[in-house]
Amino acid sequence: MEYLHASLILHSAGKKITEKAVTDVLTAAGVTPDKNRIKGLVASLADVNIEDALKSAAVMPAAVSAAAPAAATPAAATPAAAPAPEPEEEEEEEETGLSSLFG
Repeated sequence: MEYLHASLILHSAGKKITEKAVTDVLTAAGVTPDKNRIKGLVASLADVNIEDALKSAAVMPAAVSAAAPAAATPAAATPAAAPAPEPEEEEEEEETGLSSLFG
């Protein structure tokens, strides 16, 4: 993850993403760089337009969060169909579960 973050830092600073630049960022952050991972990262980012990738990635969480309330609405309409367990039963299950862990 830190390798990708290093490349994003370089991109946001307007610097070219090179093996040396990524190595320098990782070293400055206190990470021991792996030359093979850096080489693979730089090679895989060579054909990527990072601005477009960031724009499409920023849209994705908004779409997921917009879908979540719609999915929650039908579930909210059906709580009467399934009776809620009594609190006493939950406490018993928790005690049994914990006691099985310790003996």
